[in-house]
Amino acid sequence: MQLGMVGLGRMGGNLVRRLMRAGISCTVWDRDPAVVATLAAEGAEGASDLADLVRRLPGPRAVWVMLPAGAATEEALAQLAGLLEPGDVAIDGGNGMWKDAIRRAGLLRAQGIDMLDIGTSGGVWGLARGYCLMIGGPAAPVERLDPIFKALAPGEAAASPTPGRNAEADPRPPQGYVHCGANGAGHFTKMVHNAVEYGMMQAMAEGLELLRQQGSEAVAPELRLDLDVPDITEAWRRGSVVASWLLDLTAQALAADGELSTYSGRVGDSGEGRWAVQAAIESAVPAPVLSAALYSRFRSRQEAPFADRSLSAMRNAFGGHLEPK
Repeated sequence: MQLGMVGLGRMGGNLVRRLMRAGISCTVWDRDPAVVATLAAEGAEGASDLADLVRRLPGPRAVWVMLPAGAATEEALAQLAGLLEPGDVAIDGGNGMWKDAIRRAGLLRAQGIDMLDIGTSGGVWGLARGYCLMIGGPAAPVERLDPIFKALAPGEAAASPTPGRNAEADPRPPQGYVHCGANGAGHFTKMVHNAVEYGMMQAMAEGLELLRQQGSEAVAPELRLDLDVPDITEAWRRGSVVASWLLDLTAQALAADGELSTYSGRVGDSGEGRWAVQAAIESAVPAPVLSAALYSRFRSRQEAPFADRSLSAMRNAFGGHLEPK
């Protein structure tokens, strides 16, 4: 099993490292030669350009594009359409628009090339924890590349078994990866995942703000409570209904700096929240929490209360997302 990886940023590079740890050979390319050299020193095979990467891979090839959504991914997949052969597979693993995935897959299919759109969640912690993969595309290449997906996924030990789950059900979801459906389904699922993430983060940030402000001068003196927010989040991590990895990361940020003073509170959005709200409108699905969370991110770029600094700290903790300049 061998994979080509295009784009060696904070996600692509660690995907390669996790695959190599599982014994899967990787041929890599990035527009930054220094990044290619770093991965080559760790055991990957470096390529000088995209055409060189394709030449180095045995057929049937699998090339994973891990680039920002939009022009960069569009250009890379367009180039691959002219370099790959029938039976090869192109993978779009970035946070792409699901409608683009359907269109791109159709263009590649006309040349006999399969495409998979794979929503990839795990952020900067994926190398150690594994990546949750949401896969869209035809079944045959999904099955052929199963060793790659299994190596990237966290594995069944990452969570306790779900009581009542049918023992005859697909064994892949408990491992942390799921074949969601046809092309577009992977990116659509990841879009909804990220919109839910927005809502969870917003609810937690507003709760932290409420705890903190109860001790402020805005509250009548006889009702003020001097609450230790870092200690409260630390306790919540154990046994509470809201215990989660997101809470773990929040508690870690607060333990390092209870005021989150190194964060301005400007919270970015990479597109999925907007697309999810658009999809909700198109399908007439009420999504007030997801919409409000998105609008709160827009508002955060105008002011920086503690809630926004909390959101920014969480986003940096799980995904390495730096604040917009």
